[in-house]
Amino acid sequence: MSEAPAPQPASRAAAKKELPEHFRGYKHVWVFIEQERGEVHPVSWELLGAGRKLADKLGVQLCGAVFGAPGEATRAAVAEAFRHGADVAYLVEDPILADYRNESYSKALTQLVNAHKPEILLLGATTLGRDLAGSVATTLLTGLTADCTELAVDADGSLAATRPTFGGSLLCTIYTLNYRPQMATVRPRQMPMPPRDAARVGQVIPFKADLNEDEIITKILKFIPDRDSTKSNLAFADVVVAGGLGLQSAENFQLVRNLASVLGAEFGGSRPLVQKGWIGSDRQIGQTGKTIRPKLYIAAGISGAIQHRVGVEGADMILAINTDKNAPIFDFAHLGVVTDAIRLLPALTEAFRKRLSPHNRDRLAG
Repeated sequence: MSEAPAPQPASRAAAKKELPEHFRGYKHVWVFIEQERGEVHPVSWELLGAGRKLADKLGVQLCGAVFGAPGEATRAAVAEAFRHGADVAYLVEDPILADYRNESYSKALTQLVNAHKPEILLLGATTLGRDLAGSVATTLLTGLTADCTELAVDADGSLAATRPTFGGSLLCTIYTLNYRPQMATVRPRQMPMPPRDAARVGQVIPFKADLNEDEIITKILKFIPDRDSTKSNLAFADVVVAGGLGLQSAENFQLVRNLASVLGAEFGGSRPLVQKGWIGSDRQIGQTGKTIRPKLYIAAGISGAIQHRVGVEGADMILAINTDKNAPIFDFAHLGVVTDAIRLLPALTEAFRKRLSPHNRDRLAG
């Protein structure tokens, strides 16, 4: 569910005044801290950074909701939430929450929200976060804006959640005016990572969820870790090289792989390449693929439609190579080269190979 479940009033300011009396008890910005088997997903820290800005503008507290089995890993997640900007941590510890299951987590988060009433609730648009957010929003009868690319707060205090629409060809800003909490999911790497303050602490508020294992149908029989080393790590790579239809053939995509290999980078491509079978879906970059924030992004033969832009515009440096000087990618690239990528990529690869050879590394280091 992407939009608020009711028609929007003509005036947001008027809607604010018309909110039912009991909505005034909803306060503070919450981030669900996603963790599995002792590992917190980095999107949680990214959302704390985004949530900090919202909370400061609203003049409220930033809170983390930490779920898990009683133990050191769950308490460590609470400490890290403070270090990444949270003022308060709601701690929900229960053996039933040792592994993620939709039923148990949805019940616990719904109970927590009903008890403490956040005005805004943010979750990562991960496999887990999308599953949980949809269930909780449905149970709470509130609106949920999914896969947001930007979050802001209007002058009247309403959450302005921006996301792509119409197949990614437009960006729209959605408001949930008559329902609380206002919920949104944000994709990993869409928001910058906030600075970590190792000395920062906050208030821990324990919460006992009413859970009964006998009432939960889903059972965890065995955990089988994914050890498929062929999966990409695009979202967290420092350097990414990608190709598009401008490369003309699957054989020419090897030029992207060669440059990535020399740079020690990850490689990827635009959606049409996945559709043609040139690359796997785990290497797709853009709205329906991976969102990336590398230090350097080299886009070869990619036009740069908005679907691709929303997945890469967080990069520190974007180098675009395209034969069309009017290609949309040149509107947001930091550096642009108007030429045929099929000709330029081999030259770049050779230049970097010489520059990064062991001999030159030693000479440059000296």
